[in-house]
Amino acid sequence: MATPHNSAEKGDFAKTVLMPGDPLRAKFIAENFLTDVKCVNEVRGMLGFTGKYEGKEVSVMGHGMGIPSIGIYTYELFNFYDVDNIIRVGSAGGMQDDVNVMDIIFAMGAHTDSNYGFQFGLPGTFCPTATYDILEKAVNIAKDKGVRYHVGNVLASDAFYKKNCDEADRYRNLGTLAVEMETVALYMNAAEAKKNALTILTVSDHLYKSEELSAAERQTSFTDMMEIALKTAIQL
Repeated sequence: MATPHNSAEKGDFAKTVLMPGDPLRAKFIAENFLTDVKCVNEVRGMLGFTGKYEGKEVSVMGHGMGIPSIGIYTYELFNFYDVDNIIRVGSAGGMQDDVNVMDIIFAMGAHTDSNYGFQFGLPGTFCPTATYDILEKAVNIAKDKGVRYHVGNVLASDAFYKKNCDEADRYRNLGTLAVEMETVALYMNAAEAKKNALTILTVSDHLYKSEELSAAERQTSFTDMMEIALKTAIQL
């Protein structure tokens, strides 16, 4: 069953997979939150694990950086490994004044400057959105935890270092909460496969404030987001 990017066999992944960009964050989640853990993929260092959280099987796997990378891994999980639900757990750059570092963002929809959707041959602009059932469950868990969170649209950008500095201002003016680099491919792949998806983000820096986390903090300090995603996963 192995693909060019995944050495797992069919059945190695649970029906719900959490996906951070950093494979070391996947390892952190597996080692600190799951029991009975088995490593199911190591191809290209994109670590994948399956274990149990509160008695229910859950998988976690890295997806790398950028829309093409998450596009490959989520396509294969949805279409080759019978995964039904993918929850991205990532970082983002805040854009609104009321969004602070370490706040949690639930991506209801994803704008993009990417051409990823061109492959579908649509005669207009497709609006990629989260699966409402998963979104509602996750938001309710965040409410119960009492964490600071926001629900709204994010920008999935192809470029981390932008030459057009005005683009962020335009999206900010339209109420975009934060910028990241993957959600649009996840939501499009889920829509095509008739599967379910949600992106949960922790704000790691801010485009309009002097606030940011270190690389080490990004890898290990997003525990509220991880717990929300895991508690959501066992309800699916």
